[in-house]
Amino acid sequence: MNKLYWLDQIKLQDRAKVGDKAFYLSKIIQRGYPVMPGFVVSAEILRQFLENLNSSESLIADLPYSSLHLDVTNWRQLQQVASRLRQEILTATVTQEWVSLIFQAAREWQTSCLILRPSLGVSTATPGINNISGLLESVFCQCEPEAIALALKRTWSQIFRARSLLYWQHSGINLQQINLAVLVQPVENAIASGSLTTNASGWEIEATLGLGIAIALGEIQPDIYYIQPETGAVLEQQLGNKMLAYGVDDAASKIFLRLVPNSGLTPDRTCLITYLIPEAQQKQYSLQEEYLQQIITLGTQLVSELGKTFTIKWTLAGQTTSGKLYITQVNPSQSMIPHSHLIRGLAAAGGRVVATALVITNSQQKPEQLPKGVILVVPTITPDWLPLLQQVGGIITEQGGLTSHAAILARELGITAVVNVTSATTLIQTGERLLLDGDRGEVYRIKADSKEEMDKGREENLLISDRPNSKALHSAVTSHLPMIATQLLVNLSQSTLIEQVQNLPVDGVGLLRSELMVLNILNGQHPNSWILSGRQAELLELWSEQIMQFARAFAPRPVFYRSLDWRSQDLPSFSDSLQSSPQSMLGERGTFSYLQNPAVFDLELQALVSVQQAGYTNVNLLLPFVRTVEEFTFCRRKVEQAFLTEVAQFQLWMMAEVPSVLFLLPEYVKAGVAGISIGTNDLTQLLLGVDREQGQLAKVFNERHPAVMGAIAQLIQMAKNAGIPCSICGQAPALYPEIIDKLVEWGITSISVEPEAVERTYQAIARAEQRLILAAARRKLN
Repeated sequence: MNKLYWLDQIKLQDRAKVGDKAFYLSKIIQRGYPVMPGFVVSAEILRQFLENLNSSESLIADLPYSSLHLDVTNWRQLQQVASRLRQEILTATVTQEWVSLIFQAAREWQTSCLILRPSLGVSTATPGINNISGLLESVFCQCEPEAIALALKRTWSQIFRARSLLYWQHSGINLQQINLAVLVQPVENAIASGSLTTNASGWEIEATLGLGIAIALGEIQPDIYYIQPETGAVLEQQLGNKMLAYGVDDAASKIFLRLVPNSGLTPDRTCLITYLIPEAQQKQYSLQEEYLQQIITLGTQLVSELGKTFTIKWTLAGQTTSGKLYITQVNPSQSMIPHSHLIRGLAAAGGRVVATALVITNSQQKPEQLPKGVILVVPTITPDWLPLLQQVGGIITEQGGLTSHAAILARELGITAVVNVTSATTLIQTGERLLLDGDRGEVYRIKADSKEEMDKGREENLLISDRPNSKALHSAVTSHLPMIATQLLVNLSQSTLIEQVQNLPVDGVGLLRSELMVLNILNGQHPNSWILSGRQAELLELWSEQIMQFARAFAPRPVFYRSLDWRSQDLPSFSDSLQSSPQSMLGERGTFSYLQNPAVFDLELQALVSVQQAGYTNVNLLLPFVRTVEEFTFCRRKVEQAFLTEVAQFQLWMMAEVPSVLFLLPEYVKAGVAGISIGTNDLTQLLLGVDREQGQLAKVFNERHPAVMGAIAQLIQMAKNAGIPCSICGQAPALYPEIIDKLVEWGITSISVEPEAVERTYQAIARAEQRLILAAARRKLN
């Protein structure tokens, strides 16, 4: 097992591996909501476990690829097959490496009791397969290796129960389509537990004393509170019938002989106990007014995240006098768009939006403006589309991968996007009503009779944002953020986002994308056109003011301004584009273009000088796509001639994205490089020979490829040897937070990510640093 998926690190691309239950919780915890911590044993591990079952029986030996064609009407055969499959799993040995990894991770919680929650994902578009409530159940166990291994097998074996096999066959689902992950969480004693169910007409809160398993098993009648959604007022409350409750057996040594039906528990030694509730307490409501209001407030906040219809399960962890509210499960409405057509692509930027489609079949025929709030459907998007994108509610492209221009722009602007949707401009027509799901990478066509989605006949576009307001996010999470030593920076280009981002817990701007920043002031003309028409002074003033906005907002924190890195094909609508061959894969991009035509680079340097003269000394220069030492030396001389180096704080860095830097970094340092920033997007495509814009090659474009990770490790080590800082600003850390463990271990000095990834990256850095400290302490003890 390569790794565990922690809830606060799960990405869009991980959904099939972690299942829906964990995925929805991960979205909520990453927004700053109080979710019980946990990690996921991915569906890949179950597949590997089944592949390694050692059995002579063909039915077992074929797992997990057997289609399990059974006559489910023959109940005797169904029971025999189910029993044999489950027995085979329960008697098999779970790899010790897996068990040890889970046990060591769970020990961080310092708890004696764990719950293993099945988290299911089914890779099929078959309608009606979402209602699987009660099909799979949670399993409790002690936080001990043997108990964990047994509980894991019990959880896995549930997909082979007779009722499960019956369900799969009736739903047209074969074994290969089932992705069963396991969410592992600590179990703490609870003051009360229950659920909150919401819809447009009213809310209902169920509550009981102790853990919520008493409600799940139907052993008590919970207290019920009816809430008015608009005001949060309690309209009515009904006292339940609560005779017993569940808690954690803190002694962890008793033999609990009570069989809990349908819970996954057996009369083996476990970590739960039942206790009778005193008669006087049975006549009281489970929730004190303070806790009831906390749940109502939480529900009000979640409406903006999940819509008006959802269910959460919650627990008040703690003793009898004080408790902390946690969410343990999230069930959004699964019936929002019935009978809709489904088109799939790559999930590029999260969120869901319902709006009208606007189809443009030729990307080079860029309109002057777009209607506000539409879902733009277009073959591809180039950077010069940026000013128009501020108006749209969602983006669908036929081409592009997760590091394409469309994906990067959408993530920075907070626009829901799905890329690489084959034939989207043909399948979708302008004026059609769509639901765009940027988490799943799915597009739904909404039929006219889909009343549920329209929600009381609402005619305006409905935007369901899964991205937090940065101010709210900052106030929600910084109060409990741990200290980190690795610098966390942010990637930016749009001055309109400064107000939202400047108060996030970041140490500065690690990548200010100049080419996207200045598109807002160029009015569709290349900078050369401005210079040739005698408008250089006007452009210089506008350019300087753009940079100064970032310098002013983040001072004294550093801002790394990356100079222009354009290819001609990125700017098809410019009246005077770069004179690059249209057949060129890379174009005369980066510092090579400065040698060809230094006028624009000189203008950029003058803009930086103007910022310095205005009193801002926190802006540094980051050179893009440097191919040779000679190119860097040329730029360094230009920088010196502009007297930028007269300011002591000024630093000249370069991007480390052309593979030759792996061999030439010592020479670059001798030539004056003060630091490097690894650009994983270009480094990956050049090392693997895969165009990052081609979505059909998404599986090959892998920033976690050993060659890419080896190159990153080498660059960090070379920078350490040279005594210069090494940052990383590509999409890899944001897309795959597990990489952060390695980056911190190798000694990266800073990590720069998009604004939407700041919180989860901060948490991932903190966890990685804590693990290094813990490992060092253990080595010292040994």
